[in-house]
Amino acid sequence: MHLDVQDLRNFYYRSTLGRAAQKTVRDQMLLMWPEAKGQTVLGFGFAAPLMRPYLAEARRVIALMPGPQGVMPWPAGMTNVSVLAEETAWPIETGHVDKLIVMHGLETSEQPSAVLEECWRVLGPGGKALFIVPNRAGLWSRSDATPFGYGRPYTQGQLESQLKLHNFLPERHLTTLYQPPSTRRFWRKTAAIWEKAGRAMPVIAAGGVIMLEATKRVHAPSGGGLRERVRRPIKALAPKGEVAPI
Repeated sequence: MHLDVQDLRNFYYRSTLGRAAQKTVRDQMLLMWPEAKGQTVLGFGFAAPLMRPYLAEARRVIALMPGPQGVMPWPAGMTNVSVLAEETAWPIETGHVDKLIVMHGLETSEQPSAVLEECWRVLGPGGKALFIVPNRAGLWSRSDATPFGYGRPYTQGQLESQLKLHNFLPERHLTTLYQPPSTRRFWRKTAAIWEKAGRAMPVIAAGGVIMLEATKRVHAPSGGGLRERVRRPIKALAPKGEVAPI
């Protein structure tokens, strides 16, 4: 079940906890993807808070927001690039996306397989996808005070298995949001300390969010067409004085 876009906007742009979560997740994303010069960047779900750093240099930035969630204009003060879309039929040409960011789009969907099929379809050769989902072992998935407390949380293994079933190849992952999902002043003031400690001791502290990068896997064509052509080499490659078979 998708959250309403107004609730997501209020959390990420108008609450102290939401702004802290936005910054923490975006900083980790930029460590993985520091730039997108000349590329097409697509966000699905409510990924808009993460994509602003790419607006200046990317060839195109698009924020797709699913119909059940609703859409809002984004970015503020600039030409709108957000689009309302059906979960299973994105208005994006096949194979045109270089970077895809999915946040609050997979775990809240009632059709996750169809969403992953669209993710695979729109990615181009060499394209990468970043899936950001609630960590089943973390505190954030247990709190209704944040958007990560809704939908189906994942373990890393569960997410990787689902991606492999849809022809994605998991490349690397990390967890973040080690700070408690609390608005109390003490936790807000010590948030940076918790993030640093959590990254240093991930076995002891479970991050609230899993960020997993995957690439599109394309199977080699099957059948005898290629082998048949190889058996009939180009005549120009035949040794001098010989004629290549036809």
